[in-house]
Amino acid sequence: MQQPNFTPTANLMLRETASQTAGPYVHIGLALAVAGLPERDEEIWNELAKDSASGQRIEVVGRVIDGNGDLVRDALLEAWQADSSGHYQTAFDLKAPFNSFGRTATTAEGDSEWRFVTVKPGAISRPDGRTMAPHINLAIFARGVNIHLQTRLYFDDEGEANADCPVLGAIESPSRRQTLIARREDSEGGLPRYRLDIVLQGEGETVFFDF
Repeated sequence: MQQPNFTPTANLMLRETASQTAGPYVHIGLALAVAGLPERDEEIWNELAKDSASGQRIEVVGRVIDGNGDLVRDALLEAWQADSSGHYQTAFDLKAPFNSFGRTATTAEGDSEWRFVTVKPGAISRPDGRTMAPHINLAIFARGVNIHLQTRLYFDDEGEANADCPVLGAIESPSRRQTLIARREDSEGGLPRYRLDIVLQGEGETVFFDF
């Protein structure tokens, strides 16, 4: 009896589709104000916390710098963080005092800084019982970056928590850990301000994670 001629599907390997960069027009779709376009009625932007949000309201700022030391003026950043009690909000509501998710972008003018207005997040407990230091998760999109980069922002005035954080502790080089630490600085706007510059490659390259 003739056996059927087939190849088991388990042995078939599909080719990966080509990666695409965010391109030069990402602001048009996701950062309308930066692109000079009218904002939508419900716009996810860089104010994660309103005045009524619980916890310490802060601003977080920085720049994105490429391997040549030049500013990346068309980068888009997304933030994902816990509230001041260390809990994430899973439902987005523009009317809520706080949302765990926000977006911001660098600009073509001046120092090309990105900015978030938020609350300082609380420490987060892991399933294994260990505690992660207060931090903000950041995703960076830009042309020339095929797959968005993921990093974290920690706070320089959380020294004890940072020293015990299992994620920071997994980075062997102390100098590399410092690329994730935002420095508190004086602010003219009244809110405590923390600054973190993100270096995409080269000297002082920021630590990126493969989550």
